[in-house]
Amino acid sequence: MNRISSSDHDADGKIFYRTRSSLNLNNPRYSDGLYGAVQQDAVEKSWLSKFSGKHAAAAVAAFIVAALVVWWTVLAADDAAGALNTQGAVTLSVFAVAVWFWIFTDIDDTYVALGAAVLLVVMGVLPEKILFDSLGDDTVWLLLGSFVVAAGITASGLATRAAAFIVSGAKTPRQLMHLSGAALVATAFAVPSTSGRAALAMPVFLALASVLRDRSKLVLALALLFPSVILLSAVGSYLGAGAHLITSQILAASGFPAFSFTNWMFYGMPLAVVASVICVELILMLFTSADDRKQALTISVSDLQNHTTIPIRGRFTPDQVKTCWLVGGVILLWCTEPAHGIHPAIIALAGGLMMSSTGLGVVDLGKALKSVPWSLLIFMAATLAMGSALVTSGAAAWAANSMLGSIRGSGMGAGVLFVVIIVAISTAAHLVIQSRSARSAVLIPIVVSLAPEVGVSAVAAAFASTAAAGFCHTMSSSAKPMALYAKVDDAPTYSGRDLLRLSMWLAPISVALVLAFAFFIWPLLGMPLFVK
Repeated sequence: MNRISSSDHDADGKIFYRTRSSLNLNNPRYSDGLYGAVQQDAVEKSWLSKFSGKHAAAAVAAFIVAALVVWWTVLAADDAAGALNTQGAVTLSVFAVAVWFWIFTDIDDTYVALGAAVLLVVMGVLPEKILFDSLGDDTVWLLLGSFVVAAGITASGLATRAAAFIVSGAKTPRQLMHLSGAALVATAFAVPSTSGRAALAMPVFLALASVLRDRSKLVLALALLFPSVILLSAVGSYLGAGAHLITSQILAASGFPAFSFTNWMFYGMPLAVVASVICVELILMLFTSADDRKQALTISVSDLQNHTTIPIRGRFTPDQVKTCWLVGGVILLWCTEPAHGIHPAIIALAGGLMMSSTGLGVVDLGKALKSVPWSLLIFMAATLAMGSALVTSGAAAWAANSMLGSIRGSGMGAGVLFVVIIVAISTAAHLVIQSRSARSAVLIPIVVSLAPEVGVSAVAAAFASTAAAGFCHTMSSSAKPMALYAKVDDAPTYSGRDLLRLSMWLAPISVALVLAFAFFIWPLLGMPLFVK
């Protein structure tokens, strides 16, 4: 008879025995009779419960990936004209496996991307110089300097103070929601990444939730508003998301004009403002009643100050004054790049140095560097290298022709159909690939390769795809801001059902809005969709 190896007591004093065999299948004491059958049935049910729908989907997806790898290998061995070459087959295989890991495992996205890039180097597809150069790419330095500047903004409390001042002027729920949305849109210029902006805005939301604790529906609406507007307004700034920099670099690597801080803002900010305003109105309509919207508000800076330790009233602190001047100067230099010609990365680095200097700065450089999400920078560098491999190996062109090449036979409507398809795919891609940067690394090389063949501008198509990828509201796991505001203590927040309800309306609106800008607004601003 096996000896009992350990025992546990629960809160009720009941004893649960664990034998050496975790499944209790080989213990003769319990293998026979009714009790043994019950134990066996319990084990089977436990195993089945663990094998969820996600596991089944992962298994099916793994089978599909394996089949694709075999198919690509066979095509690479074929000498027929137009067949996939060996380097292209290897690149697509590595990419497919990486995407599977991004979707179905909990392994860090950066680890997967870096591992895929190293594998491409080892297999001779990606020159090692390209991988090393991507780690020193100007976009990486741009983000590095910008994160140091953002660390100073956070340390000084300037952003929280400005937001509190803005929302304190609201007299109605609609005014509060729109003023909050405007403040969130403005943060896209000062803080890189949507997760950084979400964290920066959290103190303001918590203060508002405390002041409005008797109006739970309005707090719920605010909980949805903050991450939703942060995600939709990111398109307004070149630094709004790492995907924007990846898109620009892939365009440059493919021989097309890259975006600058100024022209990205010129095309993206109108969409960011319109999408944010529509989102605010949609949330008000879906999650507040007419009576909720009619009740007057009286929110003062003093009320908000009682619920936060960040100084938001009285005179500006010396650190806040210095931060205001430094941030304003950096943004002004970014916007006037065509006039002075200084690279945005140099401006960001200079701003970061001033923000962390002894006399002018407000944050220690060591502390600021510790706040930099190095994992994000390495992830972006690795995906840049992977995107370059897709383009240079011919894999992107072959994949584009295979997946979307059939629409070239649509005649005059081929370009229109192409744009509609890529916007729809980019909008829905967050359901399978949670990282926005990873989505751009996968989609943009394919979009850029096929767009000219159907008479569509590669630059405009890439911008539309990246803009559409800003919608990632369906689940709390779809984006980090959505996950952050879904787990707020001591404040009414949203459930999965609330997100689905919002997404059912917001997803088609987002698609229609991006298409409207691509076909009508951006061409008027100087970015034509179709090429002759």
